[in-house]
This record gives sequence, structure tokens and C-alpha cells, in this order.
Amino acid sequence: MGQITVTKVGQKEGGSREAAISHKDGSLFRQVVRHFENKQYKKGLKAAEQILRKNPNHADTQAMKALIIGTQGHSQDAFALAKTALNNNMKSHVCWHVYGLLYRSEKKFEESIKAYKFALRLEPESVPIQRDLAHLQIQMRDYEGYISSRKNMLQQKPGFRQNWTALAIANHLAGNYETAENVLTTYEDTLKSKPSRADMEHWEAVLYKNSIIAESGDLEKALEHLDAVGKRSPDVLAVMEMRADYLLRLDRKTEAEEAYAALLDRNPEDSAYYEGYIKAKGVVEAHPADLKVAFDALANKYPKADLPRRRPLDFLSGHAFQEAADSYLLQMLRKGVPSTFANIKHLYSDPSKRDIVQALAEGYASGKASQANGTSEPGNSKDHFHSSVLYFLAQHYNYKHSRDLDKAMFYAEKCIALDPKSVDFLAVKARTLKHQGDLAAAAETMDAARALDEKDRAINTKCAKYQLRNDQNDKALETASKFTQNKTIGGPLGDLVDMQAVCYLTEDGQSYLRQRKLGLALKRFSQVLSVFDLWQDDQFDFHNFSLRKGMIRAYVDMLRWEDHLRAHPFFSRMAVSACQAYIALYDNPDLVHGPIPALNGQVNHADLSPAERKKALKKAKREQEKMEKAEAEKKAAIKAAKPTPKADQEDSKKEDTDPFGKKLLETKDPLHDALKFLNPLLEFSSDLVDAHVVGFEIYSRRAKWLLATKSLLQLKALDPGHPDIPKYTQRLEKALSDNEVDDERVKAIIQQELNNTLP
Repeated sequence: MGQITVTKVGQKEGGSREAAISHKDGSLFRQVVRHFENKQYKKGLKAAEQILRKNPNHADTQAMKALIIGTQGHSQDAFALAKTALNNNMKSHVCWHVYGLLYRSEKKFEESIKAYKFALRLEPESVPIQRDLAHLQIQMRDYEGYISSRKNMLQQKPGFRQNWTALAIANHLAGNYETAENVLTTYEDTLKSKPSRADMEHWEAVLYKNSIIAESGDLEKALEHLDAVGKRSPDVLAVMEMRADYLLRLDRKTEAEEAYAALLDRNPEDSAYYEGYIKAKGVVEAHPADLKVAFDALANKYPKADLPRRRPLDFLSGHAFQEAADSYLLQMLRKGVPSTFANIKHLYSDPSKRDIVQALAEGYASGKASQANGTSEPGNSKDHFHSSVLYFLAQHYNYKHSRDLDKAMFYAEKCIALDPKSVDFLAVKARTLKHQGDLAAAAETMDAARALDEKDRAINTKCAKYQLRNDQNDKALETASKFTQNKTIGGPLGDLVDMQAVCYLTEDGQSYLRQRKLGLALKRFSQVLSVFDLWQDDQFDFHNFSLRKGMIRAYVDMLRWEDHLRAHPFFSRMAVSACQAYIALYDNPDLVHGPIPALNGQVNHADLSPAERKKALKKAKREQEKMEKAEAEKKAAIKAAKPTPKADQEDSKKEDTDPFGKKLLETKDPLHDALKFLNPLLEFSSDLVDAHVVGFEIYSRRAKWLLATKSLLQLKALDPGHPDIPKYTQRLEKALSDNEVDDERVKAIIQQELNNTLP
């Protein structure tokens, strides 16, 4: 969490009201700090209490005790004790540092920075405080503050290479490319001897400096610098890639072609190398026949590579495409490559190519392949080829652009008849059943496929997913538990949360949402949200580690990736479902008691009579109590089976006190709670249609009509034919006519948009 700077034993802070402690207690206090840094919290707490028995108002010890109990999860008690410590000694940098660490643990970063800065005024030379402040500034992307902190740290320790590198990173991320380059150059000039090739930290910094020069736009200078230093760098591949990229961007095509050819010799399966090579040859815009010649030459040079034989299928058409596709498919299907269909399904966006592939595959299935190529195959090879073709056709007719589920099932059954113990064949049958809408049979078939190879994690995961789609939550958890330790307090589910199995948790939450078990649904979505928050917080571990290890380029890439973390489809998919759950809870508060069954065919609970509604609620409560009782019994059984933990085991996993999400359901303002999902969804996935659908639904219910209008405008821009647009437009018009919009300026803006953009 952070290191604490300790004043000398017996030293008295200027202007403080506390007395200096004895030498023995000072030594004990340093033990408290060490125990905290080693995460031995019980020992640290015991030592702190020993000091406080003699010196009950010793502020630094009180602060350390507050930090320890805060780390153990008692944040309110920790803040109360930290305030007491500050009252006892307002001029203790330890107290202010601890106060900052406590605020950081609560993610109140601005308050934490204030506390760190106050601590630095009291102890300007404290490296731990300065470092914690710098880490928090880069975490918040406060580049100017980070530059200032790193300058101070460099002035304190100019002989420490990490300080120079960190200052360069600060200026680089702030867009000060020239300053960042000069910082690294200045440090290089201070070196008395040339670093050896084994000095990884130095050569990483050299290549990082080169990337800064290139990013500034001066490619000529970057290339000259790379040619000067690249031969001694141990990262040969990075130097080759950077040089090829610079040559291509400088339009030095002959040299770029040679550079990419050398890269292809190292790795003939990298698509970026082929793309660069073709650009360097200047045939990107050439006639498809000329481009085909270039790829044929590469295919002859790298006979085991797949890409030079597959890539021509993207740009060829007509008879030329048919010949190339025939050659490619025959070679792949004779080898029995399972991913053949996955390799070419992107071609199906072109109906003519889709039809050609279909005709070829149907021809192979009817036995025309050998005749067309004038070859005969031995029996075993022929059977292998035939099963590969049938499997390809089963996938082909399953795909959305070529779907014919009757044919897909026909070919899947023929595959299974040839090899009843094939996992792939049963899996494609399960996929067909899923697309036919028979989720129960699909889950059962996928489970049969899983049983054929119980050591295959991929098919196990797929089986659990199908079971969740069929709302078999308990069975899915049992399936997933075959690859978990099942030793934690939370059982298999606790393991999946610890493993950050986002796919499983999202599918589980969506299953509960379909069943109207909103508590469990919101619990799963909140767990996924916590995973993304944890990934963002994990940056703290790398602000120091990456500099210490010298992994600068990877560190900068990580920071930039983190800036768009919540743009990932995993997050947007979960966030949309979470918003839908909160909308359902707002519209029907009775769902807080669990899923309310339909009575007398009445699915809409608002249409029920008071007596029927009371009966439905009573039944829902009984089901909820029954489920909670079963969970309690399961936990008791797990607890009884586990051995008693040793007294010195401090880091045991905490038990989840709200496994059913009851606290999430008992919120007084569901729509406000939905904003923690909606705000990042709209910020990072603004091109997602569903994001603006749930955005309008939530904002209109909260009477935020301007934001609702914005969501509607975005929805129309992304999907002008969306079926909900007329309904949402009428909702806005009704809000205006019913005077639900109070602000006249807002009313005028909405009316203008209705007249101009939403007629």
C-alpha cells in the first residue's frame, strides 16, 4: 500500500503536543512499520497496542494502527483513529501520509493528493511520500503534476536511473516529446563507460527514446538513431520491426521490402509483415492478378504458411476466386484442419463468394473433388476428407450469412455417424440445436461432447455457457467446478470470481435476469464491475515495478490500454444487462422479493388484483427464503468439511455477506445506482446501439430530458431504422406537452431537435 518514513527514535516534531517516546518504543514502532509492509497485520497491531499502552496519545503509532485496521477492511474505524492521531500531532508527516493512504484505499484520490502534499511540506525529503504522490498523479493521468513530482525526485537522487526514465515518461505522456528525448539523452551523456549488450535496462531505454522520436513525427531522425544504436540492442526483433516500419512510412520502398522480407523469414505467419511487404512492393492498388502473383511467390517460399494461400481469397473474384478457393479448401480439408471454416467465414459478407464456397463444398460432399483434380485417394484418406467436408458444411449452414438449420443438422448427424466420439461433431450439433431454439437439447448435447474429453477446458467452458443459456445455473456451476479448486469459502463460484471469469459471471447474470432473479443478476454484474475496477487499480503495482525492471515500452503500452479498458465488449455487454436489471427493478419494485410468478395467465403484474398480487408476493418470498436456507446449509457443510485455520493465518478470504445481492436490491434509487454502469458505457462505447437504448430508458425515467434527447439522437445516427425511435420520439413529445420539462431553455432545445432531426 505504501512505505512509511519514520523519524529518528525519540525525535520530537516541532510544535507538536506529543512527548517523544523511549528508544525501546521507537524500535518497537519501526517493527510496526515493518510488519505492515510485510502484511503481517496481526503482529503489527499487537506491537502498536503495546506502544499505545505506555503512550496512549502517540500520534504516529495511532496512525499506523489506523492504517493496519483500514487494510483489514475497517475503514470507518481507521479514519476515526487517523483523525485522532492528526489532532494529537498536526505536524507529523507520518499522520498525513497515512491519511493519504487511507483516502487512496477509498479511491478518494483528490483528498489523498492533498494529504500527500501536506506531508511533503512537513518532510520535503521523504522519498516514499514523494513516490506515492507521483504514483497517484500518473494513476489519475495528472501529467503536469507527475512531471513536477518526478523533477523533485530527480533533484533529490540524480544518480538514480529510474528517476530520469520516469521524468522522460512523464513528458512523453504529456506530449512533450522533445523534452522527453532530451532527458534520456542527458542521462546517456553522464555515463562514463558504454553499457554492455547485457544491460537490458539501458537498451530498453534507448529503444524507448527511439520510439519517442518516431512518435514526434521526425522519422528520418528516428531511422538514423535506430541505425546507430540498433546493432548493439539485444531486442533484435523490435529493431527489425521498427526499421521496416520507418522505411515504409518514409516511402523508401526497396529497403522496406527487404526489411519485411527478413521479418517474414523469421515468422511467415504474421499478417502485419505480409501487409507491410505488399505495401513496400507497391502492389496494394494493383490488379488482383498481379497481387495474386506476389502472394503465390510468398506461398512457394513459405510452403507451410497458411496466410499467403488464404489472403488472395479476400481480393479475388469470379472464376479466379473459384480456382483459389478450390485449391485452398482441398488442401485444408484433406489435412483435416478444424479451423478451415473459421478461416474463411469472413468472406461470406460477399454473397457471390459465399455461393461459390457452398457449391465447392457441396461438390466435395458428392464426391466430385477427386474427379475434378484427376487424383484418387486411398480409403483412409478419403474417409478423413469426407468427414472434414461434412463438418465444414455443418458449420457453413449454421453461420448467420448462410443459415439453413435443417441442412446443418443433416450434415452434423452424418458427421456423428462417421465418428460418434468426436467432440467437434457433437459440438456443431449442439450449436445447431441452439440456433433452432431448443436450448435444453443444445445444453444436453454439449454436455455429451464435454463428457468425451473431460480434460478439455475449452469444451467444459462451452458446455457451462450452454447450460447458462438454458438457465441451468446450478448445473453450469457444477460443470465449471471441474476446473476450479473448490477450496475457498465461496466454493466454485468464489473460485470463478477470484479467477476473474468475466464470461461466466456475465452469462450467469444474464440468465438470472431472464428469470427475473434481479438480486443474483445484479450481484454478478457488480462482481464483473469490481473485476474491471481491480484491473484499473492494478496499475499501481506497475508504476514502480516497471521502472525498477526497466520495461518501459510495455509499461507505456499498458497505460494507454488502461485508458480504454471499459471500451472492451466484455464490459459493454455486462453494463447493458445491468442497466436493464435496474430498469426492471424501478418499473416493478415487487421484484425485490424475487421473481413473481404469473397468476391466471397474467404476466403483467400491474394487471393483478390486490389479492392476486399479495398471493404472488407471498409465493415469491417463500421461494426466496427457501433458496437462502439451501445456501446457508451448503455453506455450513463446506465450513464443517474444511480444517480449522491456524491462528497465524491472516490473509484468509472474507466470506461474502450478501451472496444473493439483497443489499443491491434494497436500494432506494435504482436508476441512480444504474449510472455507475451507464456512464462508462456511454463514454467508452458511444458507437453501441444498445448503450443509447438503455441510456434513453434511464434518463427519461429520471426526467433528465436533455440527456434522453442526446441518447435518442445518437441512436438515430447509429441506426436510423431502429424500431424504438418512434416510441422514444413520442415520449419526448408527451414530456413537452405535459410540462414535464421545467427549464424553458431545455424545452426549446428539445423542441428544436424534434423539429429538425426527429420529425
